[in-house]
Formats: sequence, structure tokens, C-alpha cells
Amino acid sequence: VCAPTGATKTLTAFLSILNELIDCADKGILQNKVYAIYISPLKALNEDIKVNLVEPLQEIERIAGKKLGIRVGVRTGDTTAYEKSKMTHNPPHILITTPESLAIVLASQKFINSIKAVDWCIIDEVHALAENKRGVHLSLSMERLAITRVGLSATIAPLEEIAKFLVGYKPDGEARDCKIVDVQFLKQMDLKVLCPVSDLIGTDHETMHTSMYELIDSLIQTHKTTLVFTNTRAATERVVNYLKDKFPDRYTDNIGAHHGSLSKEHRHNIENRLRKGELKAIVSSTSLELGIDIGFIDLVICLGSPKSVARFLQRAGRAGHKLHSTVKARIIVLDRDDLVECAVLLKAAIERKIDTIHIPTNALDVLAQQIMGMAIEQNWKSPDLYAMIRQSYCYQNLERKAFIEIVEYLAGRYISLEDRHIYAKIGYDEDTGDIWRKGKMSRVIHMTNIGTIPDESFITVKIGEQSIGHIDEGFLEKLKRGDVFVLGGEKYEFQFARGMVAQVKASIDRQPTIPSWVSEMLPLSFDLALEIGRFRKNMNDLFCSNKKKTEIMEFINSYLYVDENSAQSIFRYFDEQFRFAQIPSHSRIIVEHYTQDKRKFAIFHTLYGRRVNDCLSRAIAFAIAKTQHHDVEIGINDNGFYVASQKPANVMHAFSLLKSQELPKVLDNAIDQSEVLKRRFRHCAARALMILRNYLGREKRVGRQQVSSMILINAVKRISPNFSILREARREVLEDLMDVKNTAKVIEGIEQKKIFVKEINLDMPSPFSFNLVLSGHTDIMKIEDRVEFLKRMHKRVLAKIGNIPE
Repeated sequence: VCAPTGATKTLTAFLSILNELIDCADKGILQNKVYAIYISPLKALNEDIKVNLVEPLQEIERIAGKKLGIRVGVRTGDTTAYEKSKMTHNPPHILITTPESLAIVLASQKFINSIKAVDWCIIDEVHALAENKRGVHLSLSMERLAITRVGLSATIAPLEEIAKFLVGYKPDGEARDCKIVDVQFLKQMDLKVLCPVSDLIGTDHETMHTSMYELIDSLIQTHKTTLVFTNTRAATERVVNYLKDKFPDRYTDNIGAHHGSLSKEHRHNIENRLRKGELKAIVSSTSLELGIDIGFIDLVICLGSPKSVARFLQRAGRAGHKLHSTVKARIIVLDRDDLVECAVLLKAAIERKIDTIHIPTNALDVLAQQIMGMAIEQNWKSPDLYAMIRQSYCYQNLERKAFIEIVEYLAGRYISLEDRHIYAKIGYDEDTGDIWRKGKMSRVIHMTNIGTIPDESFITVKIGEQSIGHIDEGFLEKLKRGDVFVLGGEKYEFQFARGMVAQVKASIDRQPTIPSWVSEMLPLSFDLALEIGRFRKNMNDLFCSNKKKTEIMEFINSYLYVDENSAQSIFRYFDEQFRFAQIPSHSRIIVEHYTQDKRKFAIFHTLYGRRVNDCLSRAIAFAIAKTQHHDVEIGINDNGFYVASQKPANVMHAFSLLKSQELPKVLDNAIDQSEVLKRRFRHCAARALMILRNYLGREKRVGRQQVSSMILINAVKRISPNFSILREARREVLEDLMDVKNTAKVIEGIEQKKIFVKEINLDMPSPFSFNLVLSGHTDIMKIEDRVEFLKRMHKRVLAKIGNIPE
């Protein structure tokens, strides 16, 4: 069932189940077992459902005039041991749980019998599970329970793939039947992109900042309850503090922050106060995107671009969370790239062009964890186990060889791993194909290490023994030896990382090579990037045909849904780019060459989103290192990337060496020594139970896990450079974190002459490059200085091209 947020999907799923249960209770044939399992990605959602189920059941009992005795129970990581033991003796008829807790239940000796004969399984927020390894894990748990499945999802595409993910395949490889209910056109939409000032580049930072908060305040004051989304947790805290400071008479305890780093108590408190209508405004990073019932909200504000149409619709859908109310959302933008991106995003949202979801497949680390669980549950013949695994959508194309490799690893075939305390976890007889559980502790080890969400932690940055500060792991993944970054306003050069410590040295004279804010940003979706590229192409055609300003403005106003301020800004932006350089698009890559401070820059205007640009820039840097024997600095964002070096580097030659067929192999080599692979290998090794996060009641800290994984990565490379879990870490980096598939498509487009590459030489970056260049050089600047830097660059461009035509 796919419908916008607040269209009562959950009730739809439960109605027929409740009907059946009430009928059984009425006839006195209600058994002491679990009839239905409800699974959602969020513990908060589970609390919600319990409240929303218990009330109607009490009402039904009141109308019926008798006790029906239908029990509802929640089992998540927050459930106490006492509550769990009560459930074992008296199982709930409806069990509410998360994917991880379901896997624990499947391995639990006492409770498994209560769910063996379960009839239905409801999976809520399927879209939020399908795109990561939690969904892969769940797809195998569902195969272990042969049941009727009901999936609930907000707006998502392609629906047919999500349906296949939900139901899997029959033993003969044919997709199982699934009815799709797509309820999309019920709601009225009131969506707008707003600019707080009329000139996004000529306005000083102070004015822009003040205007933005005045705009936010006026929007909040003219609505009953407003939900503000930011793209990072730090920004969430900043917005709440600033509103309280700036308008102390309006915001005291009627505003709150909600994000994943906050405690369970704090989040529950905020959710409850929202339901009661005590909050005027709530600011969230991403934690309120999903369908928690948080009472009445009549406006959603997004600060900056949500980066994907589906995500924007999920966020916007929190406003008017009633069947016939209007979805009201505003996106506030502060720079010209964001403005164009959000204007096109809004058009795609209104026209229902939803971006395609990426579902991970053949994840070998999750497979290892689940095979151990299946062996604990019962004895298997390997062909039967392999056949059952392939019924999951995520493993439909799993090769038998990969399956056997995982079984052999779990069965302790690699003796050398015992030096690293990795012992056999299952029994396996090659001749008979029998697979069984091994060791008294196997059930405990499995149950205390279940899950796919990696333990994340902060990295301590040190010079020798002296601690400088912290960076997050996502940021460390971007660093390579010699990179310069900024921490606490000072510049440091990265040397190496060991465990959870990054060693650096002070770097006074070198410019930063890595922007520090990049790690938390959401990447732009590939489909939305192409839509922006098409808009750019249309604009380029109009400018090339010498159309008057009035005609181009008419096109902007008819094509996009923007206010007058925004339309003027978009026109000026494109006009400056056209007259100063050239306008790139989805089918025309412009490469700008210029020199600054004796460094040569090549800026690639590849608007395909950061996941693709990450692949392209790494592949080019690798090709230069291999063929020209020196390192280059790279910087990326959603709109493109740059390659810079002191020595002359033939960047275009390196670019021409990239072939679509060879790309995965090139990138495999490019990431081989990278921090990102080392970190992701730790995550995969923990999921595959090579590194135990919990053992004999002791928890292994992230730092110890990372040290173990560094030693382990070398041990597995000695067994085989293609060892299954190392192969999985590479797959995760290239397919899930980056986007090797669409990168290959772009290169194929160039090979087939569908995408043209044009080089131009300039004496300074073009307007479309400002943000990219800014992220690279000026990280040390305060935000005010960045705005000044942009204004200075802009003035130089205007001086060169003269005034804007009428």
C-alpha cells in the first residue's frame, strides 16, 4: 500500500487482521499465539502503534459489552527482560517489533514457538528499510517465516521493485504475486521555494542571516504548529538556539529539537508535547521524516534542499497529516545552486517524478549473520538452504560459489583466522551438504551480535600524544595521507589513522584540501540531478537563440514554481554563466581550466550528484597517480568536482582513459588503500561476526573493533585478495555509498557521443563553479568571509561581462 504520509495506511493494514482476531475471540477460538507481526524501522513508531491499537480495541470491547482479550505487545531494544519473559508465557496476539528484534526472536528458544504459526506480517515504512542493509537482513528473516506480507510505504519509485522486495520469489525463480494499492492523488499541495532576499549573491551575510530567521519566524507565527527540517544535527541545535535568542518573547519552552543523537526520554517528551499541541515549532534533522503520529502540524519548512523528491514528499507530508488536509511546505534557500535545485525539485514533486530507490543486493556480511541464525534454528542441507536464501529479492542472483564461500568461512575452513580469534560458528560436511549449529555458546554469540547498524564513534585527532579535537568517521573516510583539513579554525595535515585516533601534523602554509562540512550532507539523487541538467539545457537553448530577457523570464515562470525574487535570481545566474563561460547540462560536460596561486585547476561540471562525482574524481585521481606518478587534490559536490595540482597534470588524458566496462575494476584499485574501505571493512566484519561487538557479556569498544579490523584486513588479504567479506566491503563502498552503476552510464554516454565534453580556458572560475571552488579553498573562512569571497568573485565576473541585458 503506497500513499502519502497521513493517509491512514497503518489502519488499512490492521483492519482486516483486527476483524479476524475479534471474530476468533467472539467465537472463543482465539489461540495463545502470535497472529500478526508489525515491523517498523523506528522504536518511536512502535510505541505509537501500540497506543493507536490499544485505544480502538478498548472501544470495540466497550461496544461489544465484553472482554475480548486481544493482547498487543512491543518487543524492541528498549523492552525490559521482565516484559520479555512475560511475553514468553503469554504471547501477544499482535507483536510490534523492529527488524533486529525480529531476528533475535527467530533465534530465541523460548519464544520461537509462539511465532512459528504466525499468519500476517505488516512492514511499515518499507521505503526506509529497502534502501539499506536493515532491509536486506529483514528480507531473509521474512523468508524464514512463510507468511502473508503487507508492506506500507510513503511515495516511492519504482513501486514494482518495492513490491518484489516485499514478497520475494517462488522456489522456481518466478516473482511471487503481490497486489499494489497506489493511492497518490488524494491530497492538495501548497508548495513554494522562498528566497529571504531579492539578491542572493550581493547581500551581506548579516542581512541574509537576519532575513532568513525573520522569514522563519513570520512563517511559524502565522501557523499553529510548524516542523522545520535541517540537513544536519548541528544545524538543528543552531536553529533552536538562534530563535530562542533572537525572539525570547516568542520562543521559550514552546520549541524543541528532535534528532537521533538525543536520548530516548528527550525524544518521547518532545513527541508527547507535540501530540498535546504544546509546541509552536519543532526542529528536526531526519528523525521525523517517517510516519510517527505527532499530532497536528500545518506547515513544514525545509532549510536548504532535501536532495531527493521522495524525501521532500515524505517531509512535506508531515503537514496536514489528515486525510483531506492540504500538504503545505516551504523550502528556504540561501544560495543560487540551491535555488535552481529546489525549484526543479518542486516541479518534479508536483509532477510526481519520483527518484528511483537503490536496493542493495547480495550483501555477503548480512548473509553470514543470517546463515548462522538459520543453523541455530534447525539443521539444513546446503542445497535447501541456498534455495531458500535465493527466494529473497536481495539474494535472487546470489551465485552458489559466493554462498559456499560464506558457509566455509562460518565453518572455520580458514585455519589462519584462528590466530585472530575467529573460530567456527557452524558445522558443515562438504560430502553430505549438512549444516548444523556448533558450540554451546553459538546462540548467545549470535543473539548478542545481531544487527546491521554499525557502531559509529568519533575519531580523536592528535599530534603525537596531544589531543586536538574530534571528527566523525564519515569525515575520516574522505581523508588520504597528506590531505589538509580545518579543525577548530586551525589547519592540520592528515598522516594516518590507527583505531579511533587520527595522527596529524600542523600545516600552517598549505591550503585545506578537504571541506570539513561535507560528511553529514545528504547526496543529491541521480534522477533529480538529470532533471536539473534538462532545465539547464533548456535555458542554454534560449540564450543561444538570443531570446530577450522577457521571453526567458516567461519560460522560467511557466516551467518552475517560484516567486518573483527567485525567478529574477535564476535568470541572472544563468545569464552571467552564459556570458562569462558556457552553460553545462546533463548532456554536455564543461571542463574549465584556470590557474590560481601557481596551482592548476580543472573544474568538471558534472551535475550527476555527489555519489557519481565521488567515483569520477577518484577514478581520475587514480589514473593520474598511475600514469603520471603524482598525487592531485580533489574536491567534490553534487554539481561537479575539481582536480588541482602544483605540478602540471594531464587531467583530460586521465579522463579519456576511463572506460565504462573497466570502471568497476579501476575504482576497486582506487579505493584499495583508502580510509573509506578500512572503515567499511570494519562494519562488514562486525555484521559477518568476524569481529564480535559483544562477547561473554563484555562489549568491545569501537576503537578496539577498528584495531582488530586493521589487523584482520591484512590477514584476509593473505588468504585471498578477493576474500568474501573484503569483497563485500568493496561492493558496499562502490554500490551503496558511491554510485558506480550510474557513473558507468555517464561514461558510456560519452563513449556513445550522447554526452559531449567541452574544454574551456578561463582566468578565474565561472559563476557555476563558485560553490565548488569555495568548498575547496576557503574552509578556514568564517561564514561571513565566505559570503565576502563569493561577492568578490561575482564582482570580478560582472566587471568582465558588463551589465545584465534587458
